[in-house]
Amino acid sequence: MNTTAAAPAGRSSRSRAYIWFGYAISAACLVYVLHGFHVRRAIEQLADVSWRWAVLGISFDVASYVVQALRWKLLLVPFGRVKMRDATRAVFAGLFANLIFPLRPGELLRAYLVSKDEDIGLGTVVGSVLVERLIDLVVTTAGLGVMLLIVPAPIRFRHAASALGIATLALLGLFIAMILYIELRFGGDPRRMSGGRRVPGKLMSALIGLHTMGTSPSFYPTVFASLLMPFCQALALWAMMRSYGIGLPFLAAVVVLLVINLGVSLPNAPANVGPYQFFCVLGLSIFAVVDKTTATGFSMFAFVMLAVLPFLFLGFYAVIRSGLSMRSMREQMSRLPSEARATQT
Repeated sequence: MNTTAAAPAGRSSRSRAYIWFGYAISAACLVYVLHGFHVRRAIEQLADVSWRWAVLGISFDVASYVVQALRWKLLLVPFGRVKMRDATRAVFAGLFANLIFPLRPGELLRAYLVSKDEDIGLGTVVGSVLVERLIDLVVTTAGLGVMLLIVPAPIRFRHAASALGIATLALLGLFIAMILYIELRFGGDPRRMSGGRRVPGKLMSALIGLHTMGTSPSFYPTVFASLLMPFCQALALWAMMRSYGIGLPFLAAVVVLLVINLGVSLPNAPANVGPYQFFCVLGLSIFAVVDKTTATGFSMFAFVMLAVLPFLFLGFYAVIRSGLSMRSMREQMSRLPSEARATQT
């Protein structure tokens, strides 16, 4: 009885520890970014912003998440015909949740919304989100490696990118090897691995989902959409650079975007505040023509224009259209981790 009561308390303590750790990281990032920041000069630069370029950047950024919804729909084709409307609404609702809550709970929320609307198991939809994250990691790491062959960068930056690339390739290799092993050894049916109770139920559920998604014909257009999504985001960031008066080429925007995406890939404070600014400044520091005050001011401007304002309004609308209130959304997200685990047992 005491053990049962202690389990939720233990999980709650760990969650609080993760949250405070995320806040500490965000605070440290902001301290670094704001050190030596000249406010008056940043205000002068903000006054010269070209809002036509800014609106264009916002449009490309919103379009990138519509592409994400399309990719998600394609990834779930083996399990059901997900409506584009439902996928898009769930993606924007998840982005809104990530804006106001720590540890990125919007990923679970959007999985719940699609699971509810399309009658697909929550565990399966959560698995598709994890596959999305793996694809994004591979695309981002590979893209950064290619860009560093073209764009000059400090040697320590290249070493860090190389180490990350090796780790990502190892993870991708494990994923591919698992699919090939199931295909060749068990005729494409992961359930045949369960003889003698060698495979736990959660792992079996994950294997079935990964194999089904990885071998579906719809997986190939999914990969194409995974390339189109960061392309739209790079266009958005480049347009924001132009609006702010930073005259770097498009390839520079690609490098900065890839650095930002890698930096904010781990759950942290709401809306990635802190890490977004830190990695934006870090990416711009590769290019000596951008001083720290300009890079810091731009990181704040791009954060508000690309990561906050569009999804504060579109995301809130998506949440309301999904039949959730702020209170019910909070309550649902508190239950989702245990529900997701329960569906995989």
